[in-house]
Amino acid sequence: MSKVLIGRNLPESVVDEARALFDVTYRDSPYPLSREEMLEALAGYDGVLVTLGDGFSAEVFEQAGAPRAKILANFGVGFNHIDVAAAESAGITVTNTPGAVTDATADIAMTLMLMTCRRTAEGERLVRSGQWEGWHPVQMLGLHMTGKRVGILGMGRIGQAIARRCHFGFGMSVAYASRSEKNLDFPAERYGSPEALAAEVDVLVVSVPASPETHHMVDAGVLAAMKPAAHLVNIARGDIVDEAALIAALEARQIGGAGLDVYEFEPKVPEALRALDNVVLLPHLGTSTLEVREDMGRMAVENLRAFFAGEKVPNRVGG
Repeated sequence: MSKVLIGRNLPESVVDEARALFDVTYRDSPYPLSREEMLEALAGYDGVLVTLGDGFSAEVFEQAGAPRAKILANFGVGFNHIDVAAAESAGITVTNTPGAVTDATADIAMTLMLMTCRRTAEGERLVRSGQWEGWHPVQMLGLHMTGKRVGILGMGRIGQAIARRCHFGFGMSVAYASRSEKNLDFPAERYGSPEALAAEVDVLVVSVPASPETHHMVDAGVLAAMKPAAHLVNIARGDIVDEAALIAALEARQIGGAGLDVYEFEPKVPEALRALDNVVLLPHLGTSTLEVREDMGRMAVENLRAFFAGEKVPNRVGG
């Protein structure tokens, strides 16, 4: 029976399913693996179920030498915390869990869009403070989303799910920027660059995968191109947005506001960002429902099962 480490606390049903298939060591902790634990995992197990924050860098694989582990089954669609090329050079297959996260992440995008455009977090803080003096006609006026234009930066599965919600649910027109033209089931206009897209939309949603190419894709230039009343929403990865440039834009009231579920140096959130009232800050809730986390876990376990059974692995990433 293959020896597998589950590197972080997961729903009980996922752990039980894994235990029925493998010799499981369960690290029931909310915190990522330390460097030493990653090295021990590579040396002592046939496979590892890993999560966001487990930084399997090229240096880790180099230090590991000839690892026993032959598969890292990532719990999540994003795998920028794993150097896939280095893993493959070490003879390790990397997998992820696409599909399971799509709708939940799109729902969080809509949550953030509504929260930032309608200033709901700011309003809730006002009520909780005891300082609310009652309704009046020009109190906390926000941006009416219905009928506006949404820009999707990265029109993959999640981007398309967000765009559908915007178009069919809110009557928004859709624009997007991506590496290729998409065959969509709703009307959408493609723009050639993030700057060109930013200049034409009322809400700009970041939905590209993290990679060296997308690092700081939303920089000061993109933010400067946005309309003064426009809002930025990021549900992808934190370092796609230049956080310092965003703070400067928000402090200067250069844009209408922002909604963030991810941060450049997560879990660190700069005090300057936390002090602003024109940004909504969520603690990376993108896939945070029991059903979705169970689906993600089952997909990761199935990747492990197929690998050890010598079958084609359903969700291999990289080569």
